Amino acid sequence: MKRVNASLPYPFEYEAGRAALLVIDMQNDFCAPGGFGERLGNDIAPARRIIPAIAGVLEAAREAGLLVIHTREGHLPDLSDCPPAKLERSRKQGAGIGDPGPMGRILIRGERGHDIVAELAPAEGEPIVDKPGKGAFYATDLERMLREREIEHLILTGVTTHVCVHTTLREANDRGYRCLVLEDATAAFDPADHEAALHMVRQQGGIFGWTSSSAAFIRSLRF
Repeated sequence: MKRVNASLPYPFEYEAGRAALLVIDMQNDFCAPGGFGERLGNDIAPARRIIPAIAGVLEAAREAGLLVIHTREGHLPDLSDCPPAKLERSRKQGAGIGDPGPMGRILIRGERGHDIVAELAPAEGEPIVDKPGKGAFYATDLERMLREREIEHLILTGVTTHVCVHTTLREANDRGYRCLVLEDATAAFDPADHEAALHMVRQQGGIFGWTSSSAAFIRSLRF
């Protein structure tokens, strides 16, 4: 049994063979200049800053043999899987889903903007879950994938902390997974949203799970 002593609200224990690392939505559309996130008027610097931390966690997880799963938010080219309300909201913000952008159509599968940033490219054999919503369990085969591998513990990284990471966390919590959110390997465009989201994870004795640093988690894997 592994143990992250520096986690909050108390130490996080997990079995490496039953743990999976989720790298959530580290896509060009959210983390690269000209992408969807920036076109909505957001500062993407926080999303860029976590790339080295996630890269370090990825390296350690791969060395330890953890299951690594990447997720991408995006839609079919005909937008048949994009709810009208979501599409309308995006267009009112000035960057409509499916509209042309510097990296192809915004949040459309197969476009360069939909790709995971080069620094965190999936290794051969690592599953990629393409999701049409905020949460990684909705309308995907993620749960089947985890159940088949008898996964019980999830390590969450990626963007944005209060939206796709938190939605996935809440979905996982309701399904009985024990979840650790890595504070410096997750980010929101507004740091206040990031801090609030982390507080929500660990409040009330860990109502949704645990939080810790990427360094503390890596130490737990290697020692």
